[in-house]
Amino acid sequence: MSQKYICTVCDYIYDPALGDPDAGIPPGTPFEDIPEDWECPDCGVTKESFEVYED
Repeated sequence: MSQKYICTVCDYIYDPALGDPDAGIPPGTPFEDIPEDWECPDCGVTKESFEVYED
């Protein structure tokens, strides 16, 4: 199971099992493999504003 990441601005959780199909990120894509210019789908911040999510 891949690690989930949470947006520190809006609390959106990136789940690698789901990906972000609206942004062209297919399910199964680890957070590390998302392009650097990807933005949070809820608030628009960059990957730098995400941290590891602990269940």
